Amino acid sequence: MEQDDAVIGCTGEVLVGTRGSGGPGEVLVRVRGGSETFLAWSEEPLPRGARVLVVESRGTRQVDVIAWADPLDELGLGSG
Repeated sequence: MEQDDAVIGCTGEVLVGTRGSGGPGEVLVRVRGGSETFLAWSEEPLPRGARVLVVESRGTRQVDVIAWADPLDELGLGSG
């Protein structure tokens, strides 16, 4: 499986909640000037609507994500 390095470091939103070790969910990630969906794996369950950061690509449209809070949001400078 070839890694998709372009997606690492991108942010997105959980569409279908992840279940931690119980299985993947689905995320919508802003990448390549648009948005794409990926199967998403996380160490801890993440609910629908959670903001995430892609930390690894598993290839074949699968990524590892963590919960993400944009630090610029606290300053009123974030995009969301």
